Amino acid sequence: MRQRKADIHHRVNGDLTLEFSEPGLSSYSGLELLRRFLWHIDFSNRVRHHLRSCDPGGDYSAVAVVRLLLAMLIIGARRLRHCRHLVHDPIVARFAGLAILPNERTLGRWLSRCNARVRTALQELSAELIALSVRPLNLRRLTLDVDGTVLSTGLLVERAFRGFNPHRRKVPSYYPITACLAQTGHVLRVKNRSGNVHDGKAAMPFLRDLFQQVKQIDPKAMIEMRLDGAFFRREIVAWLEHRAEYAIRAPFYLWTGLRELAGNRRRWQHIAPGIDAFETQLWCEPWQRSLRIAIYRKKVYHQTAKNFQLDLFDPDNGTWEYYAIATNKDVGLRAIWHFLAGRGVHEKAIGALKTGFAFDAIPTLNYAANSAWQILSTMAHNLMIDFQLATGAAPRRRTQKRTTLFTLKTIQTLRYELINKAGILRRPSGRPVLRLSPNDANSSMMKRVASMLAKAA
Repeated sequence: MRQRKADIHHRVNGDLTLEFSEPGLSSYSGLELLRRFLWHIDFSNRVRHHLRSCDPGGDYSAVAVVRLLLAMLIIGARRLRHCRHLVHDPIVARFAGLAILPNERTLGRWLSRCNARVRTALQELSAELIALSVRPLNLRRLTLDVDGTVLSTGLLVERAFRGFNPHRRKVPSYYPITACLAQTGHVLRVKNRSGNVHDGKAAMPFLRDLFQQVKQIDPKAMIEMRLDGAFFRREIVAWLEHRAEYAIRAPFYLWTGLRELAGNRRRWQHIAPGIDAFETQLWCEPWQRSLRIAIYRKKVYHQTAKNFQLDLFDPDNGTWEYYAIATNKDVGLRAIWHFLAGRGVHEKAIGALKTGFAFDAIPTLNYAANSAWQILSTMAHNLMIDFQLATGAAPRRRTQKRTTLFTLKTIQTLRYELINKAGILRRPSGRPVLRLSPNDANSSMMKRVASMLAKAA
């Protein structure tokens, strides 16, 4: 039915008077559904179990602080001081299980007491929650992507040094290493490091812990690894050889002879539009090891930093980018190309952490606190994935790139559609009732999620 124009518009005369007296108001009503999900997975008891022997202590329990910090990260807080804006929000207090919320100094002191034992316990808690969500999927292959990322810090931040920070070379930084499960998008592990640490040189302890964690998810599943050129090192390749299938980007170092192999090659196999390839067994003299190497060239229409055109061919023959991949997978060249191209899942996960869960924020000057913040950031990211899997995330078509198996919404979308909803908590008959505006889209979505959580329980 068409509406009259006179009925559509509404005249506004003057400004509204602001009053701050109505109790029970909340801007984050969707947290109630997340609270039900955490109750369903017995989250609080799991936190108590893992931190029982290394509780950081304080006036507030570890369960309450962890839940409050997770709530802050999920609703979009990026600084500890943002907890000031949550005071008297009944849904946030209900989510954390608190009557009075701590201030930023209390949260900062709690994080600073998260020593190596506490951080290990938090990592084990995160691993347990991931396994709880991934095991029912019965995955035959677990595809792991490992990479580091740069987090710029201030000049006074503990254990922050100048290093690999290409966009801000003179700024001290952290260089945490992360591992992602491609099939679901979970960030399996994170380890904070100083900015002057090389990815490959410091990777072995992280990889050992990662494999131990993955074996706890499913000891029978085949493990696949996708790594960039920083991990093309003798000890890493030798360690992976009989533990997993791997594909590692091989840099065109002079000692490898890859440039000469590509330059002398006359017959290439066409594998995709604009992409040719060939493979060879390369004897690495410094390593005393033979590797299966797949070399690719990609037709481009611009000069790039990755371009070896002038060193290999006549420029009139066209412009090519060259890539080399070391692998022990028993598949064809086309499959290897698509498999390594699927590393974009990890880049997407890192981007989601930074933009959605304050992973790139440096909340304190303390190394232990900042490292614990990173673990909690990845835990919040993983919990939102678990929440979507538990409430009916739609499956996606499988591809050779080994990307995510489900259609998952970003945290920004979830905040807009579900979490950041205004409501008021009332007790009409002594029983708490959360009242929201009668919006059809909001009510249908929240009722669907609530019913699926009730069935899962």
